[in-house]
Amino acid sequence: MRKRIAVFSAGLIFSRPLRRVIRAAGYSLSSGWFGLSGRDIGVWGRIPMSRRVLSRWPLSQVVTFEDAFLRSVLPGLGSPPVGLNIDDIGVHFDGRGSSRLEEILRAADFDTKLLARAAAGRAFLRHYGLSKYNAVPRGAGLKAGYVLVIDQVAGDASIAGGMADAGSFAEMLAAARVENPDARIVIRTHPAVQNGDKRGHFSSADEDENTVLSSAPMNPWDLLEGASKVYCVSSQMGFEAILAGHRPEVFGVPFYAGWGLSGDRQAVPRRTKKLTVDELFAGAMLVYPFWYDHARQCACEFEDAAQQLLTQARHHWDGDRAVQALGMRLWKRWNVARFLRGAVFAKTDAAAVSKARETNGQVVVWASRESLDLAKNCAAAGVPLQRMEDGFLRSSGLGAELTPAASLVLDDRGIYYDPSKPSQLEFLISKSPDLPAFAAKRAAALRAQILAAGVSKYNLKGPEALDFPPDRKVILVPGQVEDDASIKLGAGDVRTNLRLLQVARAAHPIAYIVYKPHPDVLAGLRDGSVDQQAALDICDRIIEATDVTKLIEASDEVWTMTSLLGFEALLRGKPVTCLGTPFYAGWWLTQDLGPACERRSVNVTLDQLVHATLIDYPRYHDPVSNLPCTPELIVDRLANGQTRKSAKLRILAKFQGVFAGYAAIWR
Repeated sequence: MRKRIAVFSAGLIFSRPLRRVIRAAGYSLSSGWFGLSGRDIGVWGRIPMSRRVLSRWPLSQVVTFEDAFLRSVLPGLGSPPVGLNIDDIGVHFDGRGSSRLEEILRAADFDTKLLARAAAGRAFLRHYGLSKYNAVPRGAGLKAGYVLVIDQVAGDASIAGGMADAGSFAEMLAAARVENPDARIVIRTHPAVQNGDKRGHFSSADEDENTVLSSAPMNPWDLLEGASKVYCVSSQMGFEAILAGHRPEVFGVPFYAGWGLSGDRQAVPRRTKKLTVDELFAGAMLVYPFWYDHARQCACEFEDAAQQLLTQARHHWDGDRAVQALGMRLWKRWNVARFLRGAVFAKTDAAAVSKARETNGQVVVWASRESLDLAKNCAAAGVPLQRMEDGFLRSSGLGAELTPAASLVLDDRGIYYDPSKPSQLEFLISKSPDLPAFAAKRAAALRAQILAAGVSKYNLKGPEALDFPPDRKVILVPGQVEDDASIKLGAGDVRTNLRLLQVARAAHPIAYIVYKPHPDVLAGLRDGSVDQQAALDICDRIIEATDVTKLIEASDEVWTMTSLLGFEALLRGKPVTCLGTPFYAGWWLTQDLGPACERRSVNVTLDQLVHATLIDYPRYHDPVSNLPCTPELIVDRLANGQTRKSAKLRILAKFQGVFAGYAAIWR
């Protein structure tokens, strides 16, 4: 039963995504202009309309809605919040009175499980650079060693609510200079001031030989990690400074002051409890806010909201340059455009490179259709080049049958199936031993989810029984498309399915060998067929139509050239022997009989490999909500059959099958 709330704010009344979040939190909104009937009043923060409401109704009858401390990629209603602070006592930024957050922190007695979540949550935000708004990724900072002075928008409600005023900012800068006489001082301008929308408290008149204004787009975590000391009034960056390990000097009374974690220039008599950083985070980020997953359209925990926001931020970061797309088949383009914001599909390399240079853009090419000279031409023109391919949790159906991909990869170094040169995936795997604990834990949970859901790349099912003899070792040999780029670039001496079977039999003369032809080959869409009798002279059984995940689980070992099925076998704890050099070989997780890759000298765990391969490297797009999303959501969609192709593509695929049949007759 939702609690009925009357509101006067147009934003609360007319923003459908925001109303959806509020409804999920248990409130039903109606306009206060048409009568109150004893209902509580809902207000947004302390905007002028809210202050007028508060002047007429007691605070005890008011519920205040505000953005959570982790909100969205961009400000504004066009980018709805992933979380709300809903307060029935006051509002978190008004230190003149108590708030629900203050009551939570004053009574803080959190259990060890919640504090462990808090530590992991802090690490997640810091690692990926997530803040309230997330337009800029981590990576570009200032020369370290400066004193950071944080400005705010003049007239912001949190300033007066924090018992501060314009004079507090002048006092802050003066103190920073006196207390750090020889230091370089960086005054950080608020993003809204940088955009020219608002006015701040500092200008070029405040600069001197030791003091500079900083307004360049920059991730706040990079700024904080380069600072030796932090000064603030009531900015949220003061809270993030605490999370980053600072003890900021605070000249107002924001929600994070008075708990023993900051240098407080004003006393806060109500706040006598001393908190740890994890207790502050637990109260402010895990207990106080209401979190919402816009892809699933339901309430969620902080971790889910943060992961979903990260996927949306990465989508935004990927699109910071205009895209000239090359080599994309016509049927793929509508789907590719969901991953590449504003992509223009060019007809020739020359046109793509020229237009990208004119617009300060980039070229994205379907990896297998890259021409020999494209990389050289892009480099000569100073144009970034990225290669695109299907991800590893792709769809319920084959790409060759025109099933759109729910995941794609972008690689600015090479491409994962080409071991002759570095790739972004190879780089991520090589760095994965340095992953924080929360990341490895997430990868382990994702792997468990995949196994429980029985999900694979294509998720094809079939009726064939897996009644293998219990007294013989079962070796699974997956067939591949023999003209596939992964074979051309990543195979060793063994380059055909027939030869793979022969080598596997020679190594296991008494094993029960099962051959699984590639589904694209079975459909007659790609090369790589093996004469059935020739195959049965070597193997014990050919299985064409079955659930590949159950086939892997029923097998004892996998022998492959470069098939992704080898990676899927690793996920399920099966020994894998590689005759080529797929992306998962060379990391001490497989038996490698193919060409060695000298660059791969790091021992990684299976969960570290999973994090690089399924979390960091690909991008995912939800076919239901049409939003960038997490791999966890795609696993659910695949398990529930919610990634199928549209009616138009189903019809086109049928025509393709007919034409392929005619082509086979005339070959």
